[in-house]
Amino acid sequence: MDPLQEARNLLVRRWGEMGGYWGINRTMAEIYALLFVTRESLCTDQIMDQLKISRGNASMNVRALVDWGLIERVHRLGDRKEYFKADTDVWHMFETIMRERRRREVEPILATLQRCTELVNPEQADLSSLNDEDVDEFRRRVSELMTFLTTMGTLFEMVLESGDGGMKSLVQGFSNIAPPAPSKTGA
Repeated sequence: MDPLQEARNLLVRRWGEMGGYWGINRTMAEIYALLFVTRESLCTDQIMDQLKISRGNASMNVRALVDWGLIERVHRLGDRKEYFKADTDVWHMFETIMRERRRREVEPILATLQRCTELVNPEQADLSSLNDEDVDEFRRRVSELMTFLTTMGTLFEMVLESGDGGMKSLVQGFSNIAPPAPSKTGA
C-alpha cells in the first residue's frame, strides 16, 4: 500500500472512532472522512468497497450526511450513478456538527429541565406532602444546570458568529490571559 493510501485509511479509521464523541455513528464519520480526503467524488459503490460496508449502511449514512449539509451530490454527464463529495470547509463542518448536536441533544434536555421546573412550581402543583428542603435543592440544581446550558449555548453562538477568523482572535485573546506556568523553585 502506498503512503498516501495508508495515511487516508488511518485518518478514516481514527475519524470514525472520533465520530462517537461528536454524536454521530462510526460509519457516518468514516464516509465523511473518506470523502474529505479523496480529491474525486465517489459513488456509493466506491464508498462501499473502500469501507467494506453494506449498500443499506452506505445509503442511509450518505443520505444523513447530505441532509446535514456535510456532503453533496455530484452528477457526472453521461453517468446515471450519483457521486458524492465532502464540504472541505473545516469551519463549516464544525459549525454544522455542533448545530446538529445542539438541536438533537441540548435543546431536548433544556425542554426537559423546563418541564421539571414546572412540575415542582408551588404555583402549579401541590407540594405540601413533599419535604421543602428536597424540593428547594432539586429546583436549585435544575436551575444551575439550565443556567449553565443556556450560558454555554450563548457562548457557542458567539463562537459560531465570530467565524473562523474570529475564533483565531478569540484563541489568541485567551492565550494572553492564560495563567503563568508554575515557577520552578530551588534552582
